[in-house]
Amino acid sequence: MAAKAKTKATRIAERKSSRSQAASRNKEHQQADRNAFDVLEEDHREVEEWFDEYDELKKSDEDRKAELAEKICIALKVHAQIEEQIFYPQAREASGDNDLIDEAVVEHATVKNLIGEIEEMEVGDELYDAKIRVLGEMVKQHIKEEEEELFPELQSTKIDLDALGRELAERKQELMAGMQA
Repeated sequence: MAAKAKTKATRIAERKSSRSQAASRNKEHQQADRNAFDVLEEDHREVEEWFDEYDELKKSDEDRKAELAEKICIALKVHAQIEEQIFYPQAREASGDNDLIDEAVVEHATVKNLIGEIEEMEVGDELYDAKIRVLGEMVKQHIKEEEEELFPELQSTKIDLDALGRELAERKQELMAGMQA
């Protein structure tokens, strides 16, 4: 158990370091347009941070758990939609890698099903925390595959990452405005 806790603490520290590196990159990109990877990685870091925060909460922190769960679910639904509508079709065309993208689409479907189950529940319900943890594990594995396999593959293609980044950011903004209305 101690080894598991140490490993978890190490992963959290690595993500925090990655987030601070991403924050530094984001400052550099404040004036310039963010490319597709910047937009998607920003989403990845944000949701990882929320999952980590959720994991650290006490059982009695129900209000904060509910708030984080809602943020996580909304962010993941929007992120999945921009990837499925915009990013994946262009990535599929540029890379020709149907297997990697097909797998990502199936992972999204599984995540969306779990989100639906979580949204039907209340904090404190049986299996609520377990479902959030499993969702976090699934999403973190999906992020790892995307950033370590798909993104590097796309860098060697002729895809216009800057134009794609603008398109993703605009669509994300539209969807978020619709979710909060």
